[in-house]
Amino acid sequence: MTTFILIHGMWHGGWCWDKLSTFLRTAEHNVHAPTLAGLAERADMRSDTIDLNTHVQEIVDLIVSQNLRDVILVGHSSGGFMAHIVADRIPERVAHIVNLDGMVPENGKSLADQIGETWDFFKKKATESGDEWWCPPILEWTFGVSGADLEWAQSKLTPHPLRTLSEPVTLSNSAAQSIPSTFIRCSDDMTDEEVAAEEKKFKEMGMNFRSLPTGHSAMMIMPKELAGILLELA
Repeated sequence: MTTFILIHGMWHGGWCWDKLSTFLRTAEHNVHAPTLAGLAERADMRSDTIDLNTHVQEIVDLIVSQNLRDVILVGHSSGGFMAHIVADRIPERVAHIVNLDGMVPENGKSLADQIGETWDFFKKKATESGDEWWCPPILEWTFGVSGADLEWAQSKLTPHPLRTLSEPVTLSNSAAQSIPSTFIRCSDDMTDEEVAAEEKKFKEMGMNFRSLPTGHSAMMIMPKELAGILLELA
């Protein structure tokens, strides 16, 4: 039995993994899909002190407190960015890092540094909402989700703490560099040539590469297919 730790992205909560978790648990694996501080059912914890370290440490504490080992970290979007940082802190407990359509962190840089103009857009939206450090959900960004699933997801989205994006990353544990990692690109609307270029890029970074012909929120749109990839790793 493998233990999967599922880390959600911006505006989401552990709820976004519900469909995927069902497939993994049916295959008799252990699944943890925590909601990070300040989001979803934990929105009442909203505080300007919540930053990247807050969220990373929550995942570290979950793994250590339950004495979990050989875990597969699966992070979606900004959660994918986080997964590499968690592994840097406790590499001895991580068997595999899976980055689902997120950014790969660079030492000394913040996520804001890596997303360019999108960061300016987030800051503008946050300021317009009345709180410069909490960005409201961008409802027009549907990430490929549609119909009843979209209505359900949009009803659950909550503002996201932007200090989780603005804090520079420190990656200093050489042991983490030997942990196997896989990048999964959600390749809807990408050409075969573009997917091939992505595969080449990530393989040059030392990562395995897979793609799914779907929008950004693969765990809601193609949970069975995504589970298939994860079960191969298990």
